[in-house]
Amino acid sequence: MKPRLVFVHGIGGPREAGADLDEWLRAAAHGARAAGHGSRLSGLTGGWAADTRFAYYGDLFRTAGSQGTGSAAGSARPGEDEEQALVAELLLEAVDERLTDPALTPTELRVLRHARVQLAPPDGAQGAGAPGRHVVNALTSLLALPGLRAGGGWLSARLTAGMLGQVARYLNRGEPDDAGVTLDARVRRRVAASLDADGPTVVVAHSLGTVVALETLHGHQGRVPLLITLGSPLGVRTAVLPRVRPQPLATPACVDRWLNFWDRDDIVAARPALERFVLPNAAAARPVSARVDSDGAWVHPAAKYLAQAAVAGPLMEALTAASGS
Repeated sequence: MKPRLVFVHGIGGPREAGADLDEWLRAAAHGARAAGHGSRLSGLTGGWAADTRFAYYGDLFRTAGSQGTGSAAGSARPGEDEEQALVAELLLEAVDERLTDPALTPTELRVLRHARVQLAPPDGAQGAGAPGRHVVNALTSLLALPGLRAGGGWLSARLTAGMLGQVARYLNRGEPDDAGVTLDARVRRRVAASLDADGPTVVVAHSLGTVVALETLHGHQGRVPLLITLGSPLGVRTAVLPRVRPQPLATPACVDRWLNFWDRDDIVAARPALERFVLPNAAAARPVSARVDSDGAWVHPAAKYLAQAAVAGPLMEALTAASGS
């Protein structure tokens, strides 16, 4: 029996799930080859090494006037100021965490300090739309940093603010549908439908998807021999960590092993050492965090992480062990 492999995506605009699945698999194949698993690559990309699913939920964030990522120009969606205030908290903590890095270059230090002032103006400027303006201004500065540089991945500060707002929308536990089911519950339902309730499921989650996957797996009855989290914001102590359910934060009972990967230039992954505040489950499984270093001006995408031997190697080993081959 083939194990299930489930990819859980993060923030972003509308996407083609099939194209993303192909991209993630190609990246994992690249990393697996670098890890010495070249003989098994055809099984991964051909589909016979695992029953692979891409748990897509991005369409659930589309709202009237939002164009899938944020509010349209000149309009404000109800609750958007509150969402951007949470995004500002997330970015402020990420900037503060990055400022503790002794290896910062003078340019990085200048950009980060300027962005921090923009996120927390000394005059305490308020008013309608103020959180959104602060976020956009700070992101405009941060897009000059390696790993976030404009043109590499974030299309603009305003679009990026809207995408990051998806984290707030999920954690706000609101936006019920006609049946009263909140947005976060609908997202988890999509992911849960991709898991195998009977056989083993290896889960690879990215960005906001790491929060979604963690919460979903707490209700999963099947076995998860390996959970891999990439570029996770779970450690953001003010904007994310206290809002994740259930509390206190713990490894789901179904997880045998949890590997967490972060990149120094991935500003979304603030406080990346999840093992410092995530409790182990009854089997003593807890996250084990490791840094990877990707090339280029845009390091947050899941494909950048999956192309790393340190990430794809354990993934291939888990699939091989779960299949019994």
